[in-house]
Amino acid sequence: MKFGPVPLDRAEGAILAHATQAGTRRIKKGTRLGAAEIAALREAGIAEVAAAVLDPGDLDENEAARRIAAALKSRGVEVRDAATGRVNLHAGPAGVFCVDRALIDAINAVDPAITIATLNDHVRVEPGRMVATVKIIPFAVAGTLVDAVEAIAARGAVFGVHPFAARRVALIQTSLPGTKPSVLDKTVKTMRARLEPSGSAIAFERRTPHDEASLARALADATAGSDIVIAFGASAVSDGDDVIPAAIRGAGGTVERFGMPVDPGNLLVKGHIGAVPVLGAPGCARSPKENGFDWVLDRMLAGLDVDAGTIAGMGVGGLLMEIATRPQPREARPPADAQTKPANVHAVLLAAGRSSRMGGPNKLLASFDDTPLVRRSAERALASRADGLTVILGHQAERVAAALAGLAVATRRNPDFAQGLSTSLKAGLHAVPEAADGALVLLADMPAIGTAALDALIDAFERSGGRAVVRATHNGKRGNPVILPRAVFVAVDGLAGDTGARHLVESGLAEVIDVEIGAAASIDVDTQDALARAGGVLEE
Repeated sequence: MKFGPVPLDRAEGAILAHATQAGTRRIKKGTRLGAAEIAALREAGIAEVAAAVLDPGDLDENEAARRIAAALKSRGVEVRDAATGRVNLHAGPAGVFCVDRALIDAINAVDPAITIATLNDHVRVEPGRMVATVKIIPFAVAGTLVDAVEAIAARGAVFGVHPFAARRVALIQTSLPGTKPSVLDKTVKTMRARLEPSGSAIAFERRTPHDEASLARALADATAGSDIVIAFGASAVSDGDDVIPAAIRGAGGTVERFGMPVDPGNLLVKGHIGAVPVLGAPGCARSPKENGFDWVLDRMLAGLDVDAGTIAGMGVGGLLMEIATRPQPREARPPADAQTKPANVHAVLLAAGRSSRMGGPNKLLASFDDTPLVRRSAERALASRADGLTVILGHQAERVAAALAGLAVATRRNPDFAQGLSTSLKAGLHAVPEAADGALVLLADMPAIGTAALDALIDAFERSGGRAVVRATHNGKRGNPVILPRAVFVAVDGLAGDTGARHLVESGLAEVIDVEIGAAASIDVDTQDALARAGGVLEE
C-alpha cells in the first residue's frame, strides 16, 4: 500500500484518507473513490487528494479484519460486522471468558498494523458484552500478513465463553451466640444474586452451631442432591484445622486448599465430599462486591476445573477492589477529624447524542420549567463544587451550544459522536485540565440530578484522596454520574462503540465507592414517554 498525495487522474480506486468537501457533497474518510467521487472532486477544483493506493495482494481494512475475526477459533462468541477496519466480538451466553494469551501475543507480534485486544482471562461476562476487538490500523494490509495470522489462529482455540449452567447449590451457615439473624438473611440474599446469572438456585439451606460436629453433619446432608456446597462460618477460618476444614474432613471429605492469593478473599477453603465440591467462603463473600470467592464460584458454575494449582495461580491480578469495611489492605482509617485534602474535580457534560429513541426531536432541547434540559444540567454542574465544566457537543451542535449561551462553560465538539458514547467520553477526558485530579462525568439527559448529589460525589472523592472511582447508586444499583480519577483516564482510550465506563469501573483498576443519591441516579429521558413522566416538554 502506498499512502500520500495522489493526483486526481490516478485516484480512482484509491481510499480517501480524510473527509473532503466537494462542493455540496461531503465525501467520507475511508471512501473508495469511484468515477462519481472523482467527478465531484474535479468539479470542486480539487487536483489531488490524500489517499491510500492498494498494491496487488493488499486487502482493505474491513476485508482484513473480517478474515482475521473469522479465523479465530472460539465458542460462545458472536462476530459483528466490519466497519472502519474493526470487528467487535461479543459474548453469546453468560459465562466465563477464557483466552489463550500466547496465541493473542503471537498474532499481535505479526505486524503492528494488525491488532487484537481482549478482556482478561477468566472474566465473568453477561450476554452481549464485548470480549474482543480486531482492529486494522492502516487502510489496507498485505494479504500475506493476514495469511500469517490465520496460520497462528489455526493452532487452537484462541478464546471463548464457557457458558454458565444451572447448578443446585447447598448453603450452610454456622452461628455463635450473638450472631445476628439479619446477617445470615443478608448472606442468603447475596448468594441468590450471585447465582442468578447462571440460573442456579439454593436447593438446600441450613443454619447450624459453629462447631465441627454440627457442621460435619450438615455438610453430609447437603451433598445429597447438590452440585456445589457452600459453607459460611460465623468466625473467620484461621487455620487448616479450624471448624470448616475440620468439618469437611469429618464428613468424609478432603480439603484441597486453605487460603488463596486474592485479596479480599484470602480465607477461602476448597475441598470435596465424594464428587461434590465444597467451598468454605471467606467473610468478604457476604458482601456483593467482587472478591476471590467469585473467581472460584464463577469457574465452577461454568464447568471449569478449579484445583489447588488453579487457585495458587490467581495471585497476579488478585489485588482487587476493597470492601467498604477495609478501604486499604491492613491500613488503618484516618482519624474521623483528619483533614481531607481538597480534590480538583473538573465536570464533563456529555451532550453529543443523537436522541435516536426520541423519534426525531432532540431531547436535550426539551423544556423543564422553561429551561432546556442541557442548560438545566449545565447550571447544576456549575453550581456544584466542581472546578469548571466542559460540554461535549455532537448532534445538532449549534442548537445545543445556543441553549448554553451565557453560561461559563467550555465546549468541545466530538466529530465521531455517531460512533457511540465512548467517543464522547474520550473527548471529554481529553479536555480535562492537567491540574484536575479527576473528572465528574454527567449525562445531559438526567433531569433529576441536583447540585447536592454532585457535591456528595465530590466529597466522597476527596475522602478517597482523589484515587477512587465514585459512582452514584439507587437502592444499591449502579447509576450515574460517576467520578473517574486521573489514574484511569488512559484506560478509557481503549473503549469503543456505544459503551461507557461501566466495565472499566468494574475492572479493578481503582477502588470503587458507591454513593446513594436516590432515584435521580437512574432517571434518564431516552423516550418521549420517559420525558413526559419526568415533566419535560418537547420544543414545538
